[in-house]
Amino acid sequence: MVYSEAIGDGRAGLLADSSPSAIQTTGITVFGCSQDEATVFRELGTRLGASPTTTEAAVCESNVELARGNRCISVSHKTRITNSTILALSRAGVEYISTRSIGYNHIDLEYAERVGISVGNVAYSPDSVADYALMLMLMVVRHAKSTIRRTDSHDYRLSETRGKELRDLTVGVVGTGRIGTAVIDRLRGFGCRVLAHDRRPGPCADYVPLDELIEQSDIVTLHTPLTADTHHLLDRQRIERMKPGAYIVNTGRGPLLDTEALLSALESGRLGGAALDVLEGEDGIFYADCRNKLIENKALVRLQRLSNVLISPHCAYYTDHALNDTVENNLINCLNFESGKTA
Repeated sequence: MVYSEAIGDGRAGLLADSSPSAIQTTGITVFGCSQDEATVFRELGTRLGASPTTTEAAVCESNVELARGNRCISVSHKTRITNSTILALSRAGVEYISTRSIGYNHIDLEYAERVGISVGNVAYSPDSVADYALMLMLMVVRHAKSTIRRTDSHDYRLSETRGKELRDLTVGVVGTGRIGTAVIDRLRGFGCRVLAHDRRPGPCADYVPLDELIEQSDIVTLHTPLTADTHHLLDRQRIERMKPGAYIVNTGRGPLLDTEALLSALESGRLGGAALDVLEGEDGIFYADCRNKLIENKALVRLQRLSNVLISPHCAYYTDHALNDTVENNLINCLNFESGKTA
């Protein structure tokens, strides 16, 4: 069963009068907060009536005391939150966690509920990821990685392999929530055939069963959340059923895709390429400076050796607009919780 990546319009529904004079200032501890995020939290917090305390450290058992006195905290998607940390947060008086992401897969929701903590997510500009997904599609079908590598070494000859035009291809979109729908909207401008799959079909595309989409698509792009049902959604069997020379684009979550099966298909030449903004085992590697470190994720190393594979460090969402949406909706989530509204 496949789920769309988000619901709602990205606004958590703050009370009509949200000026600081109308709302009692609410304390919120913001963990894993980068400097650019902290600036936006301060600016929007003043306007919305929130008093955020920010720290660059990800939440863990050793720093939960930073949240004491605040019922609400904000966390990043970049670090998995252990159950022992969730329990420690509960004992420190935390009752609500707002994650600065659409996905929840870094938090055990059932355990949080058992210890008395509610969890909310946020929506942000779907255009950020949708634009990036289209960019990756264009780059991978035009062999951008090998072209850039050659020109960087002053080799300006044409590639032996010609690129493809999107209008000649069938693109399969898996997951048609806000981001998947935005991808489909953009694909219409290229004149390609678009297939879609979601457990809740909508009017935006030609919906087909997942296996039919896999078999007919020249590009499969993933925009569904990671759940127990969608783990390894593209497994070895489905990857083997893809068209020879097809491409995979993943801007959702790494474990949607069986990485070993993908590597086998790429290294054998059966698939035409892949563009991955997310990867299994990315924790501790993506968002870190690893230039002088040994990369222990062997699959990542193998993928990066391939000239037809593009890797980026889970950054499709990272735009000015999306950052403002994320911070604002985190603050609104917490203010709504404090006021007794459902976030």
